[in-house]
Formats: sequence, structure tokens, C-alpha cells
Amino acid sequence: MSKQNGTVQTDTKRAANQAVVPNVRFPRQYGSELLVLREGKGCRVTDSKGKRYLDFGAGIAVNALGYGRDDLAEAAAAQMRKLIHVSNLYATEPALELAEKLTASGPFEAVHFGNSGSEANEAAIKYARMYAYRTRGEGHYKLMAFSGGFHGRTLGALSCTFSPKYQDPFRPMVPGCVESPYNDAEALERGLDGSFAAVIVEVVQGEGGLTCMTREFAHALNTLCRKHGCLLIADEVQTGLARTGSLYAHEQVGLEPDIVTLAKPLAGGLPLSATLVPERVNRELHQAEHGTTFGGGPVVTAVALKIWEILSDPDFIRDVAARGARLAELLAGLKRDFPQAGAVKGLGLLRGLELPEESLPDVMAAAREAGLLVLRSGADVLRIAPPLIISPEELAQGVEILAGALKAVLG
Repeated sequence: MSKQNGTVQTDTKRAANQAVVPNVRFPRQYGSELLVLREGKGCRVTDSKGKRYLDFGAGIAVNALGYGRDDLAEAAAAQMRKLIHVSNLYATEPALELAEKLTASGPFEAVHFGNSGSEANEAAIKYARMYAYRTRGEGHYKLMAFSGGFHGRTLGALSCTFSPKYQDPFRPMVPGCVESPYNDAEALERGLDGSFAAVIVEVVQGEGGLTCMTREFAHALNTLCRKHGCLLIADEVQTGLARTGSLYAHEQVGLEPDIVTLAKPLAGGLPLSATLVPERVNRELHQAEHGTTFGGGPVVTAVALKIWEILSDPDFIRDVAARGARLAELLAGLKRDFPQAGAVKGLGLLRGLELPEESLPDVMAAAREAGLLVLRSGADVLRIAPPLIISPEELAQGVEILAGALKAVLG
């Protein structure tokens, strides 16, 4: 870092003391440089030059149980010695057991396993349109999503992600996708009608500045979706499985979804997603109308069973809620110390701090140089989503490093 004209300039092209290499073997969408990570243990990772980092990003909220866990490695290895893959033509015991546990977590009868959050949302969208067609006939195919939302990068999910940055190079989008203002119950009432198959929504907008759903908006969604006969889809890809201090984030605001989509932490870093559907949707599905070759394979579901056992434990969830509250207090302290900082956002251990948009990249770079990995959400929110096993001491240490980065950049 260098200081010019009274401001801190971060030289992001210089790989000083960091294992940063030119991105010459990956497509250009990944940027000009990548930090090369070699291994991890607990809440810390080490790069290829031996530098250690406290991880406040958890692989974008994926590595809920951190790194280097023998129990997960043993579960994967044991299953790999028996069966690695069988396709969707057959079932395996780990997949059946996991499906039973997931469907028992709410009013669900069936689960479709996929490989990513985008796939989970694609399945939900397809199921919603199928259900509307079979129960109400043609013409009831529209999908409503909300400003600031992010539902994935495959074409159907992208069509419900109303960001020109993501959509413009790939237009035209799937027809019938309608944007409505988030947390605006009056606009929802004006815009929603019987022509819609479904509404898809996040309780905490993971890429939209960590804005949280209000209870008023949740009530309006419940009421109006029932009134118009359209399905309510809760995208819990980032918020599900204890991240926000409850098993599912929708529990905290009283949202009553018909379909829930899960992914990021479900298999602890292995690719696995789940689309949970109720009986009334499942009974309308016909054989071979949707499928996947790799989704719900025996290795990933065997690992997911171990993770589910931990993340669904009420004591574990209470601990996450307590650590999330402590993190919010620590971030509120930063807000008091740095007048340029704005609101503390999010729920549980999915938290953020509003910062000046032009300063956020430099703050993130300064934190990384000091040994802390953080994320961003939207244009101006620094996002924190550490492994859910993080200790209070590690939270305090990370926020202290962040304070140093803010001081270096903001003064």
C-alpha cells in the first residue's frame, strides 16, 4: 500500500508477501489475479507461500464447518470406497437418508438434489410453472422476483436476478419474469395477480447489500400468494442451515414458503443443492420431467449427512445466534469509530457494514494484506460470513484487523 495526496492507494497488481498469480489459465471473468490457497484448518487458510489468513468469507458462506475436518474427510473416503456415482437411475442409502431428514424439516414431501444454488432455483422455477399449468391451465406462467435479489447465473435463475451487470450480455431473458421493489408490500399488492406461477424471494439479500425482509413484507407475501394461487419460493441458498441463527431464515420473519431451495453449506464445500417441495407440487410431477446426472450422488450426500447432524442441532444453532449477535455488536463499534461507515446489515453470522463504495475495494485489499479475508455484497457493503464454528476470540481478532484496514484507508 502507498499513500498519495493524503489517501491510501492499494496496489492490487503487486503480489507483495502474497501468493497472487496472474489468472492465465481461467476465463477472463475471474479477473486478472487469484490468491492461491493451499490448505486450511478451522477458520484459517494458508496460501501457497505459507501466509495464513483468518477467513471471514467461508468460500462465500459455503464452508460452514471450516477447514481440515477429519470427520468429513472420513465420511467422503468411506463412501468413495463403496460407490462414487450411480446417476439418477438408481438410489443410494446416503441420498435416501438425507432426503428423509430434509423433508422432515418442514411441510415437504420430496426433495430434488442438484449441484448448485442456481440449479436448485431452476428446479423450483420449473416446478412452479409445471404446477400452475397443471392446476390452473395455460397462461399462468409469470414469475415475480425483487430488486436487489440474486438467484443464480443459469438463464432461468438469471432472469429473476434484475441486475443489468449480470443480465445485459445474455439477453433476451426468459419471458414472464417481473421485478418488484423489495420490502414494498403495496407494490406487491398492485403487481401480483393470478397470472403468476410463483414468487421467488430471499429473506436476506446475499448479493443485494444484506437487506433483510421485514415481517410486514413476509405477511404480505404469505397472504397475496395464497390469494392468487401462486407458489412462494424461499431462496435459502445462502441463508439456510443455521447461517442466520435459525435453521432457515424464513422462520425469523414468519414467511411461509411452499418451496425452499438450499445449497451453499449443505455438503460443506462439495457440490450439492436441494429443492424441497410439498405434496401438492410433487403429485403433479410426471416421470422424467426434470432430472440431473450428478445431483445427490452418494459421496456428497454422505458428507451432507454429517453436516446436517451438526448444523440442525438446536444447541449449535443457538450458539450461532449468540456469535452473530456478538459480531453485530463489534461491527456497531466500528460504525461508531468510523463516521464514514453506515448501517450494520444482515442476520446471524451473515453480517455486513456499509462503507463508501469507492473505498470498499481498498478496505478489502488492506484486510487481506493484514491476514483477513472478507467479501462484498452489492456496491457498498462489506460482507462477513465466517465458518459457523468461529470462536468469539476469532471474531474479535478479525474485527480488530478490519479496524486497522479501515483506519489505513479511511483515516
